[in-house]
Amino acid sequence: MNLRPLGRSGLQVSPLCFGGNVFGWTADEATSFRLLDAWVDAGFNFVDTADVYSRWAPGHTGGESEAVIGRWLRQTGKRNRIVLATKVGKDMGDGKVGLRPEYIRQAVDASLTRLQTDHIDLYQSHDDDAAVPLADTLGAYSDLIKAGKVRAIGASNFTAARLAESLQTSESLGLARYESLQPLFNLYDRAVFEKELQPLCVEQGVGVINFYALAAGFLTGKYRTEADAAKSARGKNTTAKYLNERGLRILGALDTVAARIGATPGQVAVAWQIMQPGITAPIASATSLAQLQDLVKASQLTLDAEALATLGAASAE
Repeated sequence: MNLRPLGRSGLQVSPLCFGGNVFGWTADEATSFRLLDAWVDAGFNFVDTADVYSRWAPGHTGGESEAVIGRWLRQTGKRNRIVLATKVGKDMGDGKVGLRPEYIRQAVDASLTRLQTDHIDLYQSHDDDAAVPLADTLGAYSDLIKAGKVRAIGASNFTAARLAESLQTSESLGLARYESLQPLFNLYDRAVFEKELQPLCVEQGVGVINFYALAAGFLTGKYRTEADAAKSARGKNTTAKYLNERGLRILGALDTVAARIGATPGQVAVAWQIMQPGITAPIASATSLAQLQDLVKASQLTLDAEALATLGAASAE
């Protein structure tokens, strides 16, 4: 496995990151343990979660994913084999939201307890919080790094303007800087990242760990008609955005490339992202070992110029 540097953090990560939103939700604990074991055994080391996962599910309060990972770490002793990323800032209820220094200090201790570890490798602002001065938030993170609770920090869902302002604040005040960005980016969702965020991240050496790598499953080719989409709740949510002329054109290109190189559309879609400038490790989830093996194969694909041109033309806006 060829590891990649994550920004200027000193962290070395695999070219794919496992999205832990499924742990304790659509993947029960036993399945989650099998997936994590298989991920590490395949040579990957990067796992991303958040304190809020999976608060949206009936009966859940948040922290379920972190707790599953923590029990896996305790049972297997594999903490030194993974780069562990989590996030803070989404609404956890009871006023637990945002990036106020006092809340960050409270939230990181709660995450460390659930994860059953003494440090988080990458601690990320899940959302921007314009109500809190950047210097205050970055100062709190700097204190956590000095205390050994966090190794590096990252940002998620930031605009280019706010990320640039954050980086400038870190430099001018000598504070910890965001070493990674977690934006929406895939073959369909290209415009915002490529126009505004990608040039900034490349210039400033910020690693990119994009989410929705498979566009909620659409880029696997499983949703090609309204009838396909109606088969699952996730499919119904996908239809409105992706199941249109451009979306079908992208699927056609994925089919063409996949057939020519002996891969699946989903594998090709992920391989394309891994090869894009500035991308460190797309985030993708799996709820079965078969899906995980698809991700393993995707990381091993190298697309030639013809494939890249076909995909680029089909997905252009």
